[in-house]
Amino acid sequence: MQDMIVRLVDLPEISKNESAFAQKNILFRRPIAPEKSMVQDWVFANFGQYWSNEVEVAFSNMPPTCFIAQKEGEILGFACYETSSRNFFGPMGTSEFFRGQGIGEVLLVKSLLSMKEMGYAYAIIGGVGPADFYKKAVGATIIKGSEISIYQHLLPKKS
Repeated sequence: MQDMIVRLVDLPEISKNESAFAQKNILFRRPIAPEKSMVQDWVFANFGQYWSNEVEVAFSNMPPTCFIAQKEGEILGFACYETSSRNFFGPMGTSEFFRGQGIGEVLLVKSLLSMKEMGYAYAIIGGVGPADFYKKAVGATIIKGSEISIYQHLLPKKS
C-alpha cells in the first residue's frame, strides 16, 4: 500500500451532500468523550484492533480528531486523522451495508477540512487501499516511493 497526498485548498463542497443525508436522518459529527468506548468497540468489531487503537488516540486529542456518521443510535461510518502521525488522514471505514452511498466522502472531506483549519496546506492519506476513491473524491495523488511507509513494521495482531 502506498501513501497519497491531497491539496487542502481545493476540497469539494459537501454541504448539499450533508443536507441530503440529513433528509434520511443521517448525521455527521464529532463524537464526544462519553461515546469513546462505543465508537472504539464499533470500529473494533467492523475493522479490527489496529483501527480501534487509532480511534483511542483520536479521542486523546481535544477536540477528538474523529468524525462519525450515525443514523439515530447506529454508527454507519467513521474517519480519524492525526492518529498514527501528524498530518496523516485515516483510518476511515463505513459499515458494509452503507458503502457506496457517499458517506465515506463526507467523512473524508469533513476530516480534511478540519486539518485545513489546523493550518495544513496538504495532508497525507496513509497506506491507502482504494486509491481510486481518494483520487475521485478529493484529487489525491500517490506519493512515489511511499510503498515503505510508517506502517511497515507493525507488530502482528495476536489471535
